Amino acid sequence: MTRSTPDSEFEADSKPQEIQSLAFGGLSYSNGRPVFKDKLLERQHVKEHMAGTFRVFGRRGYNEGAAGHMSLRDPIEKDTFWINPLGVHFSAIKVSDLVHVDSGGHILPDGNQSPINAAGFRIHVELHKARPDVNAACHAHSVYGKAWSAFGKKLDMINQDACIFYECHAVYDNFGGVVFEEEEGRRLASALGNNKAIILQNHGLLTVGETIDEAGYLFDLLERTCQVQLQVEMVANTSGLTKKIIGDKEAAYTYRNTSYPEGLYSDFQADYNMELDLCGGKFLE
Repeated sequence: MTRSTPDSEFEADSKPQEIQSLAFGGLSYSNGRPVFKDKLLERQHVKEHMAGTFRVFGRRGYNEGAAGHMSLRDPIEKDTFWINPLGVHFSAIKVSDLVHVDSGGHILPDGNQSPINAAGFRIHVELHKARPDVNAACHAHSVYGKAWSAFGKKLDMINQDACIFYECHAVYDNFGGVVFEEEEGRRLASALGNNKAIILQNHGLLTVGETIDEAGYLFDLLERTCQVQLQVEMVANTSGLTKKIIGDKEAAYTYRNTSYPEGLYSDFQADYNMELDLCGGKFLE
């Protein structure tokens, strides 16, 4: 099992003090986001992490037939992106399965020659056009995300993890069926705005990030936050207990210290490395 990037090929993260603030003991923390000098090595690295993210999603049970997709802006040809092929289970995806597509929907020759999800393309192409800061996006029809989306409401700040989404998640309340039209993709991108995540009413969840690791971590966290919210609502409605909402000042403080891109990249590395161990790095192929 090999990794795409030896330690000598990247520099320390541009904000090491934020990453290191999580660690105690006077020793360096190794899960910082790499900065690449060689764009080809960067492309290989991000594709490996994209395939690894699919594997993590597969183990979480987020696969749902042909639904669900991730996109990753290519670090070299930035008006193109990588996406999963249609009909391959998240748990089986490898680097060689990833499809390279341009903004016109043309499958490029340096990736897997496979059809892609039409709705997925319509969503992701508009997201990448609208948000130059977004390099990755994750969408899946996960159980608790679908359940909470039926309410068409944002999440309450009822615990520390929910505060990672404080004033940075939105609701898209204009469900129009499967996204086969460009205009629907544009409306969704507009509803996302500058947020990190969006709850698609009667549909599911979508998260974005500077890296696939950030977007993947946020999606997994958003799904579990929906699960907790549903459980809290059930208990509140049947017991008469009252929810305690975290104050704006405390929520904003927690957001600032837990929701920055480098930290979220770092947070995902434990799951990525576990996936490497569990499958012997098979998704790197």
